[in-house]
Amino acid sequence: MTPIVDVGGGGGGGGGGGGEDSGLEGVLRSASAGDESAWRWLVRRYAGRVYALAKSRCGSADVADEIVQSVFATAAVKLRAGEYAERGRFEPWLFRVTMNRLRDEMRRVRRQATPTDPIAMRDLSLASPDARPGHAELSSLDRLRRALHELSPQDREIIELRHHGGLSFNQLSELLDEPLGTLLARHHRALKKLQAILSPHGRDRADEEHDS
Repeated sequence: MTPIVDVGGGGGGGGGGGGEDSGLEGVLRSASAGDESAWRWLVRRYAGRVYALAKSRCGSADVADEIVQSVFATAAVKLRAGEYAERGRFEPWLFRVTMNRLRDEMRRVRRQATPTDPIAMRDLSLASPDARPGHAELSSLDRLRRALHELSPQDREIIELRHHGGLSFNQLSELLDEPLGTLLARHHRALKKLQAILSPHGRDRADEEHDS
């Protein structure tokens, strides 16, 4: 079956601002009416960011591809059926769909995991500190991914939505239903914990951040 979204050429452009540009509503109307060029524009603008978030959360390129296909399939159905009613809030809505799909995937993995299934256990949690390779053996990306997994789910989510999903703080505030000031403070604390984990004595410093 031909993929709905070609992630390989996916764009990461756009987004990040406080509000959606005025042209987006027109593109959404055209996509709702079945305009393929409008749909391609939406894919180019958002598929790369959805993929980056999915890959960061699940750690698997194949699963991330499947999630991107699922998210944009949902978007296509909602738009073409006239069920999209989030005027001016397309990005938070799209990433809410993405996060729901990711949570479904994590629940599926947990249900399938067994104590003797090393692949599933690897996906669910990191190995114990003593079993992990030394930092010199890991690429920067590997270290960052491992460090993200050491954060609480809430801290990890806000960092990934901001830095992989590319959402602005205003969009995050809407998506997570939190006051902007609270969200900014929580993001700042999460970044400090991540930086502490990545430092030479990371685990101890991160624990101190958690206790403070």
